[in-house]
Amino acid sequence: MDIYLQAFIDYLTVEKGLAKNSLDAYAQDLGKYFKYLKSKNIDSLSQISRKDVGDFLFLLRGKMAVVSISRVMSTVKSFHRFLLREKAVANDPTDLMESLKLDKKIPSFLTSEEINRLLKQVNLNSAQGLRDKAILEIMYASGLRISEAASLRVNDLNLDVGFVKCKGKGSKERIVPLGKTASHFLSRYIAEARPKLLKGKTMDTLFLAQGARSITRQSIWKMIKKCVRAAGIKKHATPHTLRHSFATHLLEHGADLRSVQEMLGHVSITTTQIYTHINQARLKQIHTLYHPRAK
Repeated sequence: MDIYLQAFIDYLTVEKGLAKNSLDAYAQDLGKYFKYLKSKNIDSLSQISRKDVGDFLFLLRGKMAVVSISRVMSTVKSFHRFLLREKAVANDPTDLMESLKLDKKIPSFLTSEEINRLLKQVNLNSAQGLRDKAILEIMYASGLRISEAASLRVNDLNLDVGFVKCKGKGSKERIVPLGKTASHFLSRYIAEARPKLLKGKTMDTLFLAQGARSITRQSIWKMIKKCVRAAGIKKHATPHTLRHSFATHLLEHGADLRSVQEMLGHVSITTTQIYTHINQARLKQIHTLYHPRAK
């Protein structure tokens, strides 16, 4: 079975072009699955029955959140479809198993006023402060994921035209507008702060940490958490909240769903449509608050 696990990971790498984080998640999920099968003395792929898969998923109840179980189930189904396609087995024990129905969770976002407060919580008189300001501005202006921001290279920016090129999930490349404010602070960071952080070294990584090192996702997360706290924002806000806010504010001001989908790098517009629910929920809240017969 371990041989086919590696073959499956290779398939996801080459054919699907999945990023390392996604590959690690697949391997981790299948590791749990294989461990369960071995505990049941199942050492051959042909021995696996629909009941075995069902019992495994049932065992996860209470140990994992529903959304995590749904992800594991999707991984197991993908693995068995791969085995059938490769003719490693004669049948797929998951073929009639339906995926778990999950309620779509409306993403949290910050209001424009909260965003403005957040973006003011950096010291522009230091190299680190200018870097943090540039990171915050580009993540909000372009809806970048934290991993995308951390992995940017200097030549990914076109400040003359006002665009940033980034690689998203599955190494899919997209080009997103920056806007004047983000372009301004990125220019300042590159001219004033980045040389100080480089300390004479040569690197193409855009955002640097002390000691001329590439900044990590963890460092960006901590910086944003600190700024949220300093801004007095009581909501649970993460780096991804900036991405949610980016999409929500675009739609609030009249952007069409297809354009937002392209800027976010969503493969399916269904994923982007969750942001329309935010607007609907907000409209209902406003209606309840201000309409004389709504209370």
